[in-house]
Amino acid sequence: MAKRKAIEIAFVSLKPGVHEFFYKIDEPFFESETIREFSNCEATVKLQLDKKSSFMLLKFEIGGSSDVVCDKCGNTINMDLWDEFNMVVKLVDNPDEMNENEDDPDVYYISKTESHLYLNEWIYEFVSLSVPMQKKCKDEEMGGPKCNLEVLQKIKEMSVAPDEEKRKDIWKDLDQFKN
Repeated sequence: MAKRKAIEIAFVSLKPGVHEFFYKIDEPFFESETIREFSNCEATVKLQLDKKSSFMLLKFEIGGSSDVVCDKCGNTINMDLWDEFNMVVKLVDNPDEMNENEDDPDVYYISKTESHLYLNEWIYEFVSLSVPMQKKCKDEEMGGPKCNLEVLQKIKEMSVAPDEEKRKDIWKDLDQFKN
């Protein structure tokens, strides 16, 4: 398993205020992850870090594209990624204890003695969450050359409406309660 390059910010040297960072994330970044819903990912991450005296506000903007498997036909399609995520990073004396007890996933604690903010896990998580939940071909592409026509035909065959007689048999005993 390859070790991905650490993406980190030495926040101690930053002056209070807003700072912007840009990262280009591609497939080698994700190679160590064996379970994921996408491949051939080319993502851009814009990070806006607002440094305060005892905490930092982080705003991640994810963009780019990735290959996913269509939920309907099973073929690989390319989908756009886009989402925004906000986090609050607080500097405390006992970060491990505070992180265990924190219910809000958008709040993270680090030690007051820390000098770097490590972003790998957050970037991986945010890019993964940016993949749309419903992954299917666009309506104008459905049934086109990129779709698996064999699967679409099978779905069509399986979704044939049951004939009226079978439907009547299911409800026949309820007819006695009509009047």
